[in-house]
Amino acid sequence: MKIKKLFKKQFVFLLVTTFSGILISDYTKATILENNYKEVIDHVWQIVYRDFLDSDGKFKKSNWINIRKDFLAKKYSNSNEAYDAIRNMLSNLDDPYTRFLDPKEFNQMRIDTSGELTGVGIQIVKDKESDDLIIISPIEGTPAYDAGIKSKDKILSIDNVSTKDMDIEDAVKLIRGPKGTKVKLEILRNGNSFFESLSREKIEIKSVTSKINETKEGLLIGYVRIKQFNANASREMKDTLKDLEVKKVSGYILDLRSNPGGLLESSIEISRQFIDKGIIVSTLSKNGLREIKRGNGRALTKKPLIVLVNEGSASASEIVSGAIRDNNRGKLVGKKTFGKGLVQSMRTLVDGSGLTVTVAKYLTPNGTDINKFGITPDIEVKMNSNPILQKEIGTRRDRQYRSGEKELIKIIKRNKLVSQFEPRSANVLAFFKKRDNNFVYSLN
Repeated sequence: MKIKKLFKKQFVFLLVTTFSGILISDYTKATILENNYKEVIDHVWQIVYRDFLDSDGKFKKSNWINIRKDFLAKKYSNSNEAYDAIRNMLSNLDDPYTRFLDPKEFNQMRIDTSGELTGVGIQIVKDKESDDLIIISPIEGTPAYDAGIKSKDKILSIDNVSTKDMDIEDAVKLIRGPKGTKVKLEILRNGNSFFESLSREKIEIKSVTSKINETKEGLLIGYVRIKQFNANASREMKDTLKDLEVKKVSGYILDLRSNPGGLLESSIEISRQFIDKGIIVSTLSKNGLREIKRGNGRALTKKPLIVLVNEGSASASEIVSGAIRDNNRGKLVGKKTFGKGLVQSMRTLVDGSGLTVTVAKYLTPNGTDINKFGITPDIEVKMNSNPILQKEIGTRRDRQYRSGEKELIKIIKRNKLVSQFEPRSANVLAFFKKRDNNFVYSLN
């Protein structure tokens, strides 16, 4: 309310002086602008004070109140000074996911979540303990992915500018640029550093891709890969599942590997397409308020399901994985996930800039907090020791996919035998004999 009142007063003042022919002095203009800058700073402060969830339990409101006094007591001659002050203020939170974005950056983020990306195709985070700039995951089909950039790679420099003590916003500015230009990243992986020169591109990403794989036994497997949980993902997934159901697939392999996440609502809607009833996810706010999201009784398929995950499966990917696992809807195959169990809200500020603020943490249906710990799959499988081609992902040359398909075939066969069981049949004992090399069935 204070913010709105201030802008109304300034608007009336400018309007009156314009019509009366009175010129506003440079001093008055400077005062109005400085007040505007401070309003943006205070707007950020108020959002954090009211909504910020501190996952480490170190946030103290008394300290935050003192910080407000310090930052509003200073003078700011332009927006850049105010924006730097905001970033400096937020650094006291020790939370890499609560960050300020200037109007251009904020607009780009909204474009990103709408299904378009500009840049090289990576999502990054600042590790608050080591201060390293870390890649969450490259997005499939982007220059970074094609160059072999991996989850957990560290960026040491950008175009020969060291990332030591660099804010994540400054790093993003250096990485992004005009389409067709190049950016040189110095990468640290397993103790070894090397350079990668990547072309910047504007890419419209199709979130969901799919195909049908036929097993040696003649079973049709629906392979579905989600690259990112953007605004289009749920609709694309719905169309994909309907198409595969018509084609009579026997089961599904859902590939969430190297999926850095995206929109919370998208992950919930996609989970509901597989889970008819039961808890999908629960979110816990700073005030201890718990909101539970459940299946809505409109799942699109009940067929057997395997989910592929790895170190680059983060955030929304972990919500879907946790929902599938805890509801016994399917099994997870691959490597432990990234471990980002925090929810951010995007807020528009008074001058068109924005703030992503951590407002809640999410728990899997069983109440597990996976932040920093990740989700350990039911069947741990390493990826191929030698890199495979992009066209080989989701084929039997893909070790993790191969293991997932093998497990899925077991489940399909078991379900088929159970559905064929007739209790009154004279052949009951024969039914429960060993039917193949993998199963021994019992009455227990």
